[in-house]
Parts: sequence; C-alpha cells; structure tokens
Amino acid sequence: MEIDETLEECAIRELKEETGLVVTHDEIFPIGTFSRIDRDPRGRTISLAFLTLVDAPISVAAQDDAAKAEWFPVNKVPQLAFDHYEILSKALNAI
Repeated sequence: MEIDETLEECAIRELKEETGLVVTHDEIFPIGTFSRIDRDPRGRTISLAFLTLVDAPISVAAQDDAAKAEWFPVNKVPQLAFDHYEILSKALNAI
C-alpha cells in the first residue's frame, strides 16, 4: 500500500498490476481482514481482502511480481498458499 492511497485504491492498483484487470471503486467489495499471527511463515502479514465479480472470464496476464494469472472454476482451485483457502471461502460466502 502506498502512503497516499486508500485501501480501495490499493486493491484496484494491485489487481491491475498483478493481472491487468481494471476495475472501478464501484466494482470492489471488502470481504475481510486476515491477521492471524502465524498466517504467513515468512513474517507478520495482515491482509485486507476485496472481491470483484466479472460476468465471464476475461483475459488476465501475470504482471509485476505475479508469476502466473489464470481463471479456475471455484470447485477446481489449485493448492493455495497460507490461509488463502479461508479468504476464498469468505469471498464465496459473500456472494
């Protein structure tokens, strides 16, 4: 997060930087804060997760520091790191 941006602006920027997907403030919704102390073995990490919905898969491409970006059916999500299944589950329960 940059010092001069809101959480929403950060989420929009990061989504674009990591996938090329462009959304507006009206298209993102907060789903939760994840702060369990041991959630990331690399060190203390706090995540504020947002959700956006698309009508159909649109082209995404890994950019910036993302190694890969692609769509998966929610019942075929590959292995996720750390507590990311918990975050995904909360997002799915929000829709």
